[in-house]
Amino acid sequence: MIEEVFEKLRSLQDILSRKFEIETEIRDIPKTLATRTELVNRLKKSYIEKNEQYEDIKLRIKNLKERMEEAEENREKLESQMDAIKTQREYEALDKEIRDASDKELQFRKDLQKEEKVLEEMAHALEREESLIKEQEEELAGEQKNVKEESDKKRKQLTQLEKEETGIIPGLDAEMLFKFERIIRSKSGLGIVPLKRGVCSGCHMILPMQFVNDVREGKNIMFCPYCSRILFFQEDGEEVFYDEAAEGIFEMDDMDDDDSDNEFLDDEDIADDEGESDDEEDGGEEEVEDM
Repeated sequence: MIEEVFEKLRSLQDILSRKFEIETEIRDIPKTLATRTELVNRLKKSYIEKNEQYEDIKLRIKNLKERMEEAEENREKLESQMDAIKTQREYEALDKEIRDASDKELQFRKDLQKEEKVLEEMAHALEREESLIKEQEEELAGEQKNVKEESDKKRKQLTQLEKEETGIIPGLDAEMLFKFERIIRSKSGLGIVPLKRGVCSGCHMILPMQFVNDVREGKNIMFCPYCSRILFFQEDGEEVFYDEAAEGIFEMDDMDDDDSDNEFLDDEDIADDEGESDDEEDGGEEEVEDM
């Protein structure tokens, strides 16, 4: 019975892992548009600012034209008064006014030419930005279409996985399922792992011998006390020894007989070696006494 539960959990683990992965991908898909959208928004903002500057220049040009026309009219009016001059003093005064009016007219004309040149450059810049914005908007629309298609595809996959999940979960404890799903979300898609040589293969922590025995018996669902993953016992042929005095664990099969100079001996060999060692020590002591 417990093996059937483990089998269901292993199948469910694959489904949930893929399901949660697709859910994350669906959430992250819009992020691919963020850079393109930000670029388009920056271009539009820049265009608006430049367009405002463009309108300000047009307004300045209009004002300069009006003031230049006024200066021109004033100069012409003053020049028309020259025929009515009778004295040298009046002539000098009027001549000065005409020169001042001419200087103003000339300065307005220079300023006008300068502003018109800036306006022309600004118009070209706005045309380029309009073209770039249009191009970026078209590319953004294409990406949005691709994103929608990709999202729809992944949602279909998600729906299929949810159907498979629904077919597996009947008969499984609701509380255990809740824990199991939460573990898979937080543990890189692994919610059920084998217990090997007294070690959780999920977090690689050594577990107490009694806990290992409980997992081996397989009477109940056991959660790793360190990583909370569900554990099932997996016999892999490796022998595990618990040293109760040291409360440690030693894996005897991890050592390679060919590469190690010290081979493990059985109890009889150990006993024989100890006896020979004692005899050698006794003999050595007798020799010392004889000397």
